[in-house]
Amino acid sequence: MGNKNAPPGNRSRRPLSIFAVLALCCTFYLLGAWQRSGSGKGDSLALKVNKMHTDCNIVPNLSFEPHHKYVDIVESSGPKAKKFKACDVKYTDYTPCQEQDRAMTFPRENMIYRERHCPPQEEKLRCLIPAPDGYTSPFPWPKSRDYVYYANVPYKHLTVEKAVQNWVQFQGNVFKFPGGGTMFPQGADAYIDELASVIPIADGTVRTALDTGCGVASWGAYLLKRNVLAMSFAPKDNHEAQVQFALERGVPAIIGVLGTIRLPFPSRAFDMAQCSRCLIPWASNDGKQLMEVDRVLRPGGYWILSGPPINWKTYYQTWKRSKEDLKAEQKRIEDLAESLCWEKKYEKGDIAIWRKKINAKSCQRKLPDLCDLENADDVWYKKMEACKTPIPEVTSKTEVAGGELKKFPARLFAVPPRIAKGLVQGVKTESYQEDNKLWKKRVTNYKRINRLLGTTRYRNLMDMNAGLGGFAAALESQKSWVMNVVPTIADNTLGVIFERGLIGIYHDWCEGFSTYPRTYDLIHANGLFSLYQDKCNLEDILLEMDRILRPEGSVIIRDEVDVINKVNKIVGGMRWEAKMMDHEDGPLVPEKILVIVKEYWVGTSKNNTSS
Repeated sequence: MGNKNAPPGNRSRRPLSIFAVLALCCTFYLLGAWQRSGSGKGDSLALKVNKMHTDCNIVPNLSFEPHHKYVDIVESSGPKAKKFKACDVKYTDYTPCQEQDRAMTFPRENMIYRERHCPPQEEKLRCLIPAPDGYTSPFPWPKSRDYVYYANVPYKHLTVEKAVQNWVQFQGNVFKFPGGGTMFPQGADAYIDELASVIPIADGTVRTALDTGCGVASWGAYLLKRNVLAMSFAPKDNHEAQVQFALERGVPAIIGVLGTIRLPFPSRAFDMAQCSRCLIPWASNDGKQLMEVDRVLRPGGYWILSGPPINWKTYYQTWKRSKEDLKAEQKRIEDLAESLCWEKKYEKGDIAIWRKKINAKSCQRKLPDLCDLENADDVWYKKMEACKTPIPEVTSKTEVAGGELKKFPARLFAVPPRIAKGLVQGVKTESYQEDNKLWKKRVTNYKRINRLLGTTRYRNLMDMNAGLGGFAAALESQKSWVMNVVPTIADNTLGVIFERGLIGIYHDWCEGFSTYPRTYDLIHANGLFSLYQDKCNLEDILLEMDRILRPEGSVIIRDEVDVINKVNKIVGGMRWEAKMMDHEDGPLVPEKILVIVKEYWVGTSKNNTSS
């Protein structure tokens, strides 16, 4: 209550006092806004303070010494994290969605039994997959292309079965890969040289390639020095460890088969595809397999077929098939390719090459039934259909359907046609360019945290929630490659990633990834756990990350602090060493970075483990 005896002058001064306080508040607000805009000298001081803070986040060689700056973990009042036990050593090469026992319960027709068949929730392993006794860090690239430690992939089957084809040789404690293949026993280089006489491999026009039925991926391995990035796949079959050998060599590969399900790639993804004695029945099943290759092949892209039935006049006796049968098979393939608007460019010896027309206007033949264009990228567990995937319309016969790409490496940061044409919801040219700037900044910060990032220490990298591919683009180097994963529940940006000259795959992280254990050196997960926290068990995702990560491999998780705390609690029971770091813009940003190193440990024959 006021004082009734107060002098009258006091009452007149009260409005003046209130006005003065309001004026001061406005002045300080405007001054603060001026400094934040970058016009004030205070901004330079803030930058220095932030730089000092950033430099404290350096973690040399991932040693995680205690004097480095990290964020305290907020302890939950709930129960402590459980410790995950090691799995039995029989699971050393466990691949959850391609396990032999489960596979054999499915039909063999059209390789259905070699497709993905994941365990139900109650059958999932919830233990840590052990490395084999004697496991050693792989050779650094490029030596890893030619040599793999026997202890890491202890299977000699291919050295016997493919001895005359120069696939792989066993020498002492290592496997040696001379670069041969079933259809190029004299070496992949000579084979690629012949392809390059027809296909513009040398000038950057061809950047992304697909190898269907890759063996040990020597074609992809030798394309890398020509700056071509090949995605190779092969089934997990009696040719033990084909894909495991490929990844141990530092070559991109997945376990897969072209059976009845669509490939996990977007339409118009690859500049070149090949089948080198892959034994896929191209002329059967109404041509569905070749139509699927057509779906993922860019307009103007090339398809190579070497092996049956090409050069049947020479090999019909070796293949134990009649001349008439092989001649008829080649005729069916030729007719199907022509109906897909492919033009045959070359046939000599064991090799035939076709080129897909750049647009539908330049095709003179009536096309087969057309698929639904809107579902061209809807591939996850979807059956292949006997129809041609339509390509975008053009206004002239010289226009490339979907847009022409720049040659690599200019293609990496050029605006992808899908974005330029407004085909990616919510992404415009300006936001794409801002995303590139953001990831260059983030990767620079990652390299301060882990000075080995960008060196040959990390060859096989994975981005579990790749977005527009900014992480991979900022790291692009001959020293490493990145598997860009676009989750099936995220925005469909994988077509953009391929248009940049990078490679990737669709995947649902509630399931196991199509690879062997210990195949990635570094895994990056941006916003992944926020995306999946209401979709499946985060524990299952982390255990899958542990399965595919090499001993002493690294993980970088970027997410909101409350999600990071949940993740970190699970990590505490996984034989991972972890530190939480501030965002590169400072401690007040609620997004944090969890940096992890997986401990080295192996399984032993006595069903225990050793570090």
